[in-house]
Amino acid sequence: MDCVFCKIAAGTIPADVVYSDGELMAFRDIHPMAPVHDILIPRKHIGSPNGLSDADQALAGSMLLAAGKVAIKEGIAESGYRLAINSGPHGTQAVPHLHLHILGGRLLSAELG
Repeated sequence: MDCVFCKIAAGTIPADVVYSDGELMAFRDIHPMAPVHDILIPRKHIGSPNGLSDADQALAGSMLLAAGKVAIKEGIAESGYRLAINSGPHGTQAVPHLHLHILGGRLLSAELG
């Protein structure tokens, strides 16, 4: 498989890993859009949220719980953070592997006016 996130999960492409367990991995985004911008992926290849099945319900829940752990580790849990999952080309999903963006470290309301 030629999936860059599968290669990161397998250890064949290096990444700045901030969280890892048996089914998930989080690493720093190489093109951050916030002071803290981590990517959380399942080790199992799932192309997008549309690829989730009923059998993946626990995995989807584990992703949210792991995102909270990453936020604590990165020091943004108390100040706040944003979670985003993009799906498909019109949803700006750049890598066709389910992933969750964890963004924080700046006050977003100031940018909203």
